[in-house]
Amino acid sequence: MRIELPGLVDLQVNGFGGIDFNAPDLRPEQALAALARIEATGVTRCLPTLITSSLDAFARNARILTGLNSATVAGLHMEGPYLSPEDGPRGAHPREHVIAASVDDFKRRADAAGGRIVLVTLAPEIPGALALIDHLVANRVVVAIGHSAASPEQIRDAVSAGARLSTHLGNGCAQILPRHPNIIWEQLANDGLVASLIVDGHHLPAATVTSMVRAKGTARTILVTDAIAAAAAPPGRYTIGTVSCDLDRDGRVSLPGTPYLAGSALTMPGAIEKTARYCGLPLDEVVPMASTIPASLIGVTTTGSVDAEWNADAYELRILEVRTG
Repeated sequence: MRIELPGLVDLQVNGFGGIDFNAPDLRPEQALAALARIEATGVTRCLPTLITSSLDAFARNARILTGLNSATVAGLHMEGPYLSPEDGPRGAHPREHVIAASVDDFKRRADAAGGRIVLVTLAPEIPGALALIDHLVANRVVVAIGHSAASPEQIRDAVSAGARLSTHLGNGCAQILPRHPNIIWEQLANDGLVASLIVDGHHLPAATVTSMVRAKGTARTILVTDAIAAAAAPPGRYTIGTVSCDLDRDGRVSLPGTPYLAGSALTMPGAIEKTARYCGLPLDEVVPMASTIPASLIGVTTTGSVDAEWNADAYELRILEVRTG
C-alpha cells in the first residue's frame, strides 16, 4: 500500500552512515553527509546528540553541528555530562567527564552551541540538578531524565521542577533493579513524563515495548533511534566520541568484549516497523510517535513529507521519496 507520511523527527542521533557526530576530528562536510543519509530514511528534522565529554570537546563539535546550513538540524540534544557516575546507569558515557550539574557549565556549553541546545538529558539525583532544571525550563530547554539511579522522590521532584521526558526508558539504568519501587515504574506512572524508546529489538524486548506503550499511551510515547555511526553501515568497529563500539551481524551495538549496549544501528523506519509489530498497532497510531509527538515536545513542527510503501502483513515500511521542504 502506498502512503504519505509527515517528515519524521528523531530527538536522539549520535551519528549515522559511518560518521560520528561526537568524533574529535569531525568535519562539517562529514556531518552534512551523515544528515543526507538520515534524510534518506524519511527523517526531516533531528537533534544531533553530543554525549558526555569535556567542555572543549563539546564546544568544538557543537559549533560544527549548529553551523551547518541544514534545516534538518532542529537543535542539539546534550546527553550529559550531568549523569550518574555509577557503572550501569552511566552506560557508555566516559566516567572521567561526568560532572555535577552546573548552571555555569551549561551556560558555557550553550554559548558554544549558539543557544541551540533544545534538549538536555540529566540524572536528577546528582548535585545541582534541580537548580539546573529550573534554569533550563526558564530558558525553554526541554529537560529529560536519563542515565540515572534516582529514587522515586528524586524523579518526582525533577518532574515538579519541569522535567518532561524519559530518555530511552528502560535503558541507562542499573542492570539489576528492585521489583518495586524502581526508576522504571516511577517514570512509567508519571503522566508528566513522555517516554522515548529505542525499539531496535536489542534495547527492549517486545513485551517490554508493548507494556510501556500501553502504560504511557501512544500520545506520551516517542520513538528515537539513539543511532551511532554504525547505523546504515556494515558490521564492524565504530566510535561514539572516544568510545569504541562493535556492530555485529544481528544489528546489535555493544562495547567491545562486553554484553553492554552502546547506542544503536537503528533507523526510524525500522523503529516504526518493530513498534507496529510488537504492539499490534496500526501504522497511523505509530507514525505520530516518530513525527508529530517528538516535534511538539521540542516546540517545532514537522517539515516535508515522505512517500512510502507499507506492507501491513509483513510490517515492512519502504521509503520511496523524501521531500524535506
